[in-house]
Amino acid sequence: MTRVLVVEDDPQLVRALVINLQARRYAVDAAPDGATALRLAADRGPDVVVLDLGLPDMDGADVIRSLRGGRSRVPILVLSARQASEEKVAALDAGADDYVTKPFSMDELLARLRAAVRRTEAGRAAPETTLVRTAEFTLDLAAKRAVRDGRDIRLTPTEWQLLEILVTSPGRLVSRKHLLREVWGASLSDRTNYLRVYMAQLRRKLEADPARPRYLITEPGMGYRFEG
Repeated sequence: MTRVLVVEDDPQLVRALVINLQARRYAVDAAPDGATALRLAADRGPDVVVLDLGLPDMDGADVIRSLRGGRSRVPILVLSARQASEEKVAALDAGADDYVTKPFSMDELLARLRAAVRRTEAGRAAPETTLVRTAEFTLDLAAKRAVRDGRDIRLTPTEWQLLEILVTSPGRLVSRKHLLREVWGASLSDRTNYLRVYMAQLRRKLEADPARPRYLITEPGMGYRFEG
């Protein structure tokens, strides 16, 4: 049974989440503050964490950093009323895997939670992804080879770097700052125009309809994700 740790100080929302999760056969622990969340995470070993950022004793981003600092790889799904891009990016850079803004659809939240659990299970089964297949193209990461419609597609080293970061974490939202820092270095981590140019090039080369991408998805104000 998948165990979910809900970190939220609104009792009504906690109740709604617990009811919906238990109805779908999840085991649920709930924490009203950051200190309790960290203790439960250590004691109970959740499979996924649903975390509010506005906690009474500490900021949710500090909870994320504490979990990641302790080497926990548990998927963290942020659930927050904070809608500013900077807040979202800060949570992702701290180590969150996804971000859902309040008010939210319960169906969307549950879908994101299922996706986070699937990614973790897939990672355990195949810790090193070298071959990525979609309906439109195939990527051999070890050979640095991209094939679309039976033809090799030439990608530049920078395009490969971006693509590898995204496709090796399928479904995960990767912040713009993280991509820039990994590919161009910390000194250019604010050059978001670089990302727009290179992502447009990747879509032209790989997507059937670059104007309506199916695989290389933009999350406005936050970053990008690969949907395999």
